[in-house]
Amino acid sequence: MVGGGAAGLMAAGRAAELGAHVELLERNSRLALKLRITGKGRCNITSTAPMERFVDAFAPNGRFLYGPLSRFSPEDLRSLLHSLGVETVEERGQRVFPAGGSALEVADVLERWARRNGARILPGRRALSLLIDRGMATGVRTQEHGDYPADSVIIATGGLSYPRTGSTGDGYEIARQAGHTIIQCRPSLVPLETRDQWPKQMQGVSLRNVTATVLHNGRRAASEFGEMLFTHFGISGPIILTLSRTVVPLLGSGQVQVSINLKPALTQEKLEARLLRDFRTKRHFRRYAGELAPRALGPILAQLSGISEDQPLNSITTQQRHALMAALTDLRATVSRARPIEEAIVTAGGVALKEVDPRRMESRLVTGLYFAGEVLDLDAVTGGYNLQAAFSTGWVAGEAAAQSR
Repeated sequence: MVGGGAAGLMAAGRAAELGAHVELLERNSRLALKLRITGKGRCNITSTAPMERFVDAFAPNGRFLYGPLSRFSPEDLRSLLHSLGVETVEERGQRVFPAGGSALEVADVLERWARRNGARILPGRRALSLLIDRGMATGVRTQEHGDYPADSVIIATGGLSYPRTGSTGDGYEIARQAGHTIIQCRPSLVPLETRDQWPKQMQGVSLRNVTATVLHNGRRAASEFGEMLFTHFGISGPIILTLSRTVVPLLGSGQVQVSINLKPALTQEKLEARLLRDFRTKRHFRRYAGELAPRALGPILAQLSGISEDQPLNSITTQQRHALMAALTDLRATVSRARPIEEAIVTAGGVALKEVDPRRMESRLVTGLYFAGEVLDLDAVTGGYNLQAAFSTGWVAGEAAAQSR
């Protein structure tokens, strides 16, 4: 077993539970470092969404997960955690969290479960390559601790995001040495940098209940409703991270913009009626802008609509009113690039799925070689989907490896 994150712990615990002799090699001195910080430390472990939504969340590769999810479902995960003393709760958006709100609790209980089942945890062991004999995996070679013979090997080393947690792409190189195709890795669920300066001037301001739409060469590509955040480099927040899965593949093939609708609950007619009503007073626009949007956006709205901040509302022209409506419903920022993959929540790309049997998570190229978790070419939107995929593929890999002895 190589890798002691969410997928690796699940695989180790399940294989040991079935009676296999398990040695888990982890390059860090501590296990599950990325799991311990996920969800800002709260750990969105899964979702109560139906199977179809899970599959859609991983588009275009979601169908691969039908097998793993049917063998170890979100309900199975919650049941396992319950049996280990961790209660879970469903929150907004069908997201499931540990009731105690601690990712540390989840990581610690899974490590204790794996150890109690008999898994031998070996920290500080960095795997460099597979040992292969006549098309069969026979062990792992490490950097400083020699070879570890094995009947089966599970690779659960994670992706390239958050390298300080140990996810530095070791598993891709090991898989490549075994003949596997590695789909080009790229950031997924990642903040976006903008060419425009105005988002950077808004650093720290968050928007709630807005709609953000990705436009590729002027054509709508995707849209999300919810919360976003302005940063010193551009835009971030939940809906931007989700939209980044659409944005990143489009970069380099034309102009990519994010259009922000600050008033998605209002039709154009209702918005204009509200403005016409409000513009009957002599108040200055500067004071009124804070009722339309966060106060910090006032100067931006004034600039885009051609309205002076000191201009009385009852002197605003029809042209200015229409420009303001456009700024409120189609506030655009041009994306220059995504933030580095090291800052992404998830890595897109990885071991090609066509070379892995989803019923067992076993390599179709090397007998006795299994894959689980983010090392695979699987990535989803936010909402607990990615962690559930790690747990499910880990469970299936551990079970299949144990039963193949």
